Amino acid sequence: MKRLVLLVFAPALAALVVAGCGGGGSGSTQQSKAATGSGGAATVSLRKLNVGTALVDGQGRTLYLFEADKGPMSTCNGACASLWPPDTTSGKPKAGPGVDAAKLGTTKRSDGTLEVTYDGHPLYRYAPDTKAGEDTGQGLNQFGAKWYVLAASGIKIDSD
Repeated sequence: MKRLVLLVFAPALAALVVAGCGGGGSGSTQQSKAATGSGGAATVSLRKLNVGTALVDGQGRTLYLFEADKGPMSTCNGACASLWPPDTTSGKPKAGPGVDAAKLGTTKRSDGTLEVTYDGHPLYRYAPDTKAGEDTGQGLNQFGAKWYVLAASGIKIDSD
């Protein structure tokens, strides 16, 4: 009889374990808070990098464009977004000194979060850039296209 009881409750237990592990539902919220620093609106500023003066997030981390994105819709999802996290926001992005506020905007990602755009380009960070001012993703060809930092003009800085 004990085996029967165990078999009857095994599917329910498995469902609880899976639910307890989470399906990633809070990941985008955490990502948004990390990108904006406090969970509020993202800030885009300028910083002198190795390749020139370029856009950075509120924590000074370099922001990149993905050449596979045609227009404001992001094509970087799944594994791509794990390595190249989108710069997300929970409100209208703020422009730091030297950044054209009229070029800042947002686009809705497939998971419903808002990604910051600049001059129509969705913005991303590069996960291996762990410190402010690092630009090691510059010019990399990953996930089918190249990645570049942006100047305040909204044009990529091509150091190739």
